[in-house]
Amino acid sequence: MAAPRQPRPDRRPTLRDVAGRAGVSTSTASLVFSGKGPVAVATAERVREAAADLGWTGPDPLASSLRQGRVGTVAVVVEGRLGSAFHDPFALGVLDGLAQELDAAGRSMLLVAQPVDDPDRAVAQLATIAVDAVVFPLCGAAENPLVDPLVARGVPLVGSGAPQRAEVAHVLTDEEAAIGLTTRHVLDLGHRRVAHLSMHLSPGAETRSVTEEDVTAAHYPDAAGRVRGFRAVAGPDAPVVQARDLTVEAGREAALLLLDVPVHERPTAIVAQADLLAAGAVRAAESLGLRVPEDVTVTGFDGVDLPWLDHTLTTVLQPGTDKGRALGALVRRALDGLPVGDEPFPVSLRVGTTSAPPPA
Repeated sequence: MAAPRQPRPDRRPTLRDVAGRAGVSTSTASLVFSGKGPVAVATAERVREAAADLGWTGPDPLASSLRQGRVGTVAVVVEGRLGSAFHDPFALGVLDGLAQELDAAGRSMLLVAQPVDDPDRAVAQLATIAVDAVVFPLCGAAENPLVDPLVARGVPLVGSGAPQRAEVAHVLTDEEAAIGLTTRHVLDLGHRRVAHLSMHLSPGAETRSVTEEDVTAAHYPDAAGRVRGFRAVAGPDAPVVQARDLTVEAGREAALLLLDVPVHERPTAIVAQADLLAAGAVRAAESLGLRVPEDVTVTGFDGVDLPWLDHTLTTVLQPGTDKGRALGALVRRALDGLPVGDEPFPVSLRVGTTSAPPPA
């Protein structure tokens, strides 16, 4: 009888090597480690001893998953720096809900940063990584260079409004209708000088007034949609200022452009596109000696928890965790081979302590 085949010292041992050393077939050795079939106790013990002797640590999970057509990993693309997402409570809620849903499906989440000034870097990164699906969970660009190569690979794509491609299934908030909830609320309270505090419409945006051309050429469709929704209710001449970033400080700077003016020009209500921007507007008002809501009403968007703000924002409730779970559920259906398409995400108005009728 020929001696069992020994692996070369410069090569990693394989299951076939283990089977040869134990004197069994490769299929029998495979059953020992998979636990998917009956193997005699003595035979199983002999196979495990052979594996230990050869230093074989078990089947390659990547190779096994590739044979099954799944790797158990879903890539989650975050435009910009990952750190920015961790400072945004709404983004954290979305990622948390998405992670919950993927964890329940036995899949892990791989965060991939896509720098605004070098979006192709993510293309190169994902080209070398096997993933089951890709999710674009946050505010992103209308066009993304990742879409074409991923579609060519047959990778399911899920987003929350961007990239705007037919191959991407979305959990969609009607941005125009949603911002209309707070805009109509302040108009119903009697406000007539109403202004809008927008998220930045394009990368590298400066804090300044927004023109119609800015909206038409906007890089981010969610911000542009909210501007259009605001003006559809408040009127085409209602002032709009964009913040340079989605932070409280950027919101404060932008709100000062609206509030630090003569009283007869000052808006009595500011409709903001995000709660962080609204919190900045509250701080701007208070820095000028204005009371919220007695002197100026401020509304937000998202409904995140801001325990450090001495107000409960009147805002559009868009629960981030629920939206993340909805994205995860869409991914799971796509991976189960079920048909998927765009799904609406409902929002509602929450009236807090930052809105009131205009001062007499």
